[in-house]
Formats: sequence, structure tokens, C-alpha cells
Amino acid sequence: MRAAIGIIGGSGLYQMSGVEGIEEVRVDTPFGAPSDALLMGRMDGTPVAFLPRHGRGHRVAPHEINYRANLWALKSVGVKWALSVSAVGSLAEEIAPGDLVVVDQFIDRTRTRPSTFFDQGIVAHVPMADPVCPVLAGALAEACTGEAGLRWHKKGTYVCIEGPQFSTRAESNLYRSWGATVVGMTNLPEARLAREAEIAYATLAMATDYDCWYEGHDSVTVEQVMAVMKANVGNAQRVLRSVVGKIGALTSSPAWSALDFAVMTAPNLIPPATLERVGLLVARLGLAGPKDPS
Repeated sequence: MRAAIGIIGGSGLYQMSGVEGIEEVRVDTPFGAPSDALLMGRMDGTPVAFLPRHGRGHRVAPHEINYRANLWALKSVGVKWALSVSAVGSLAEEIAPGDLVVVDQFIDRTRTRPSTFFDQGIVAHVPMADPVCPVLAGALAEACTGEAGLRWHKKGTYVCIEGPQFSTRAESNLYRSWGATVVGMTNLPEARLAREAEIAYATLAMATDYDCWYEGHDSVTVEQVMAVMKANVGNAQRVLRSVVGKIGALTSSPAWSALDFAVMTAPNLIPPATLERVGLLVARLGLAGPKDPS
């Protein structure tokens, strides 16, 4: 099975109603093993590839996720649209626990994560001014609009921290002073790598708590986060079912041409082993390597 739509998130997402025919597909990538097998199925008849970001059973910490392998694996099965579903802390009083946010910007506070496919003899500079695909984010916003009673926000800036610890109070207040509206641990370098893979990417973020800046509570706890997630996972599931149905009508994304003019290295100077490693990503440009089967 191949799928043009990929959903990155927790295991509850592929266990929702409307999902049928789940099959495990294990993908070997030049960048190592993904977080888990891809779970290929159909959501209301539409092929979808699900990827548990932390592995089933939540085994992989945010800083240990092999983001490059995850995005390469999705690309290899034909994914052109990637929906990230992520739990976040709220940095804005108007974004209450349980609210959904269609993120449009990111701030990177990670430190130890490989953030590019292009190294070891090949250099590429992709544009990242607008890191979220506006076409896909628009479909997400339309899906949210159609859900009666849903509290959601059309825009938001996601600051991605290294984790796995939550922020200090000083950090939380610093991020608020920057204009960030939510804080999480997983969407970078995920969004950067999706852009390099020419996959349209958008995030549906679910606020599970007010971060520790908020005077209403002393600190963020796992118990607090999990309680809100369990109570509100149905909202994210309904939005996903709706947006998957809308993606079929989408015909293009600016992300699909992100590598146009981005590769700076002369083709004859790219080491063969490096070209083999990134061949899936650059085949459209006429460079040698395995062809993108999509």
C-alpha cells in the first residue's frame, strides 16, 4: 500500500473509528530506524500512513527521535501531505487546556538533533520563512471550523524545546516575551526535514496545560497533561477525519518545489555514497540515485 497522506502522532490516532485495514510496514532507511513501523491503513477509504512519533508504548524520548528516518520513511511510501498532531503547553491565556491550535510558525530551541538530510558532501538551503504549508494549514482550519463547539485558534507560534524536562519558569516567561503561543518538544527538526523532503507539513497542536508561567498552577505535571489529552483526544480525531477527506481536493503545495535551486553543490562533486543516501529526495532534480516511486 502507498499513501499520499501521513499522520505523525500518538497511537490513539490510528485506533479511531473510520480507520480500517491497518498493516505494519517496516522501512529501512539510510538514516537508521524510524520510531516504529509505519501503520498503513484507510481512513474512510483514503490511504493513510500513520507513524507513532514516540513508538508504540511511548518508548522514544523527544531528543532521541530519529526525525530523519521518520520523514524519509514517509517519503518512501509516497507521502506528500504530513499532518503532525502534538501535545503542547499554552503560553497564552486565551489558549486554554483542551484548545486546538493550527500552528503557523516555529522557534527552535533544540540543541542535539540532526536537522538536515544534506551533509557529508552535499549542501542545500531550503526556504523556511513560512515553515507550515499554507494549503494544508488552510484545510486544517476549514476542518476545525466545521466542528461545532470546538475551541481552536487559527494561528500560533510553537517554540520547540529540547526536553525531556519541562521549561523553567524563567524560560516560560522568556518564550512569552518572544510572542510564542505554545511550547512543545517534537515539531523541530520535524518541520525542517519535511520541507527538505518536499512534503507539505502542518501541525494540529492540542494544549494540555498552561505552562509554568501561569499563576493558576505551580508546575506542569505528566498527570495533568495525560488527563487533558484523554479528555480531548476525540476533538483531534474528528478534525483529522474531516481534513483527510478534504486533502483529496488539494492539487499543489509550495513545499513540493522546495529543492528548486536549493542544492548548491556541483553534481560531479557529490560523493556517490552521499548521493545514494539522499537519492530519494533529489531524484526529481535529475541527480542520480534511486527514483522517488511516487
